[in-house]
Amino acid sequence: MNGLPDLSVKLGRLVLNNPVMPASGTFGYGQEFEQYFDLNRLGAVIVKTITVKPRIGSHPHRSTEVPSGLLASIGLQNVGIERFVEEKLPYFDRIETPLIVSIGGETIEEYIELAKTLNRQRRVDGIELNISCPNVKKGGIQFGVDPEVTKDLVGGVRDVTDKTVIVKLSPMVSDIRIFAETCQKCGADALSLINALVGMAIDIRTRRSKLGRNLTGGLVGPAIKPLALYLVRKAYKAVDIPVIGIGGISSPEDALEFIIAGASAVQIGTYQFVDPEITLKVIAGIETYMSQNEIENLSALVGSLKEI
Repeated sequence: MNGLPDLSVKLGRLVLNNPVMPASGTFGYGQEFEQYFDLNRLGAVIVKTITVKPRIGSHPHRSTEVPSGLLASIGLQNVGIERFVEEKLPYFDRIETPLIVSIGGETIEEYIELAKTLNRQRRVDGIELNISCPNVKKGGIQFGVDPEVTKDLVGGVRDVTDKTVIVKLSPMVSDIRIFAETCQKCGADALSLINALVGMAIDIRTRRSKLGRNLTGGLVGPAIKPLALYLVRKAYKAVDIPVIGIGGISSPEDALEFIIAGASAVQIGTYQFVDPEITLKVIAGIETYMSQNEIENLSALVGSLKEI
């Protein structure tokens, strides 16, 4: 093989120099990580989920360690779309890496409003739909567990933006393929999965939740990796759009498993709290693996799992 391997990946209109990015909710607004490394070395930056109005988030305790993972209940704390555009977005004028903004809402109309606002922002390159938010008009169910609601949400957002649209899928469904296919039919450019599982942790001394008033939280970290790999493989085989793998990635080897299973790119979340430079180490590890195995293009590795 002549030269370095090509790690680039295309997500809709976006072309990433490499397939590694932080997962929403673990990277703040991006600027918080500039003390650790140059953000331009990432494939893309994904900031925490933004809502129409500011949110103060959940009551403490917001997180607790569990075997091989973390339970978190942050409650989508964020500054709201107006302050995000005015105060946080200008920072990216000096960053070349593509910027993807995660959005969440309680109604489809809120998602559409957010997408319209972001569509007007030159520096925003993509939108990731966090569809694990409660739909208050449907009795508090998550948007991502009802195919019809998912259809209306994704289609509604697609109608108001020409930016890359990524849908982040919930694992709390009976068949991930139905939701993956629905998103593709409604114009999504890519899928990201999985979002957190729902879990609990109890303090037997007090007989109360270790998350305080929050009885449940999102289970993340290495504990969810086997399930995430399985669902990424199922989604990859069900659709023709790129799949972005998320769930328990803490090493280059973990990321390579997702890519071989079918992920065109990966997001790294929880392990950034252990090692803020893990994204760079994963990028370097993927490049080394491809060089050692004489794989010239990342696309040749995506979905290369041998099933027999």
